[in-house]
Amino acid sequence: MKPLYLFSMSRPNIPLHKTSNVMESIKNQYVKRSQKDYSLSFKLAVVKEVESGSIGNRAAMRKYGIQGHGTITEWRRKYGTFDIDNRSQNKAMQTPEQKIRELQEKLSRLERHNHYLETRLTESEDKAAILDKLIDLTEEEYLIPVRKNSFPDQSNISTKKQKKR
Repeated sequence: MKPLYLFSMSRPNIPLHKTSNVMESIKNQYVKRSQKDYSLSFKLAVVKEVESGSIGNRAAMRKYGIQGHGTITEWRRKYGTFDIDNRSQNKAMQTPEQKIRELQEKLSRLERHNHYLETRLTESEDKAAILDKLIDLTEEEYLIPVRKNSFPDQSNISTKKQKKR
């Protein structure tokens, strides 16, 4: 029985089934790497670069062709100052520059929050002043008391309720 050849319209001399053999040989050449394939110096260099903050885990994966998404995290746990339980840098292992940077970030966050709270306080005080002025105008215009008179004994039971008992 003769083999069946399928021909492409633009290249009639090359059978189509041969291209699939080429693809299979390319797939067979690819070898999946494991953590054992990376040298210790390479791991330490990647960990240093990631922990310095110049590059993130995913960017390092793309840059160095590291396949597993947890590989760099594992290296940081083993060789770096990364605390896997807290998902943060180990405080005791930070350099003075890292501590200063962290404190500066915390200071800027607190300053922004303080500014926000001061703005809210000012808005609340303005709102109270406006409402106070509206009550004053209402009392003058309609000649009726709008504000309650609060006396120290007002929290006690009223005289009518005392008489009923």
